[in-house]
Amino acid sequence: MSDWLLALGPWKPVLTALVLPPGGPLLLMLIGALLLWRQRRRTGWSALLLGLASLWLLSCQATAVWMSHQLLPQVAIQTPEQLRQQQVQAVIVLGGGIRLESAEYGRPQLRERAMERLVYGAWLSRQLAVPMGYAGGVGWGAQGEQLAWPEARAGAADAIELLQTPVTLQEDQSRDTQENGRLMAAKLQQQGIQRIALVTHAWHMPRALLAFDGHGLQVVPAPMGAIAPRDMTVLDRLPSAYGLLDSRLVLHEWLGLQLSR
Repeated sequence: MSDWLLALGPWKPVLTALVLPPGGPLLLMLIGALLLWRQRRRTGWSALLLGLASLWLLSCQATAVWMSHQLLPQVAIQTPEQLRQQQVQAVIVLGGGIRLESAEYGRPQLRERAMERLVYGAWLSRQLAVPMGYAGGVGWGAQGEQLAWPEARAGAADAIELLQTPVTLQEDQSRDTQENGRLMAAKLQQQGIQRIALVTHAWHMPRALLAFDGHGLQVVPAPMGAIAPRDMTVLDRLPSAYGLLDSRLVLHEWLGLQLSR
């Protein structure tokens, strides 16, 4: 990672929130309102309407699906039989976030995206009869209690307690996807593992593959959870919370790809 990106690391969560939706469109609308207040009506109305229109469009699931196909490389789904033929030695799951406040369980839990990856990874591990690893540290924005609960620790606990599948290899020091690849590759090579099936969401897979590239591993992508239509055609063309979330995910990955390259 270049020095300027490393220096920018601690600010990544804040910058991401300001640039990506809904922050980006709302910030544009705020700028428009300020320009109107300063009597710069033409520029102000343009910024205000552009922010409103972009927020509406980015909140539509149809927009998210279209952007995912236009902006992100498409990675084919692999069946267990296809992975078996490629003789993978382990299934590696990439983290997707942790929820510290989980009073019902008495300990931190994986967020929904991370749990989806873990469930699929555990299933693949059993299907292929190979060990499962989990890569997930504390993130750039971590503080307080989260520093004592890296994501891989929560993932390993969930894998045993909820899925009855052990995590035999944990990478718990990374702060982002780039470090996931470098640090996990080093641990795998110490164990003599050279060929892995990499599990993450389909929209995250292109950047994940870049993170693992150049570290001496043979990585077979095992994507899951592609961004797809969720509802009736008409409803997918109307604003929704899940449409806004999926649009944000696509733009986040596209931006990450540009920086990674």
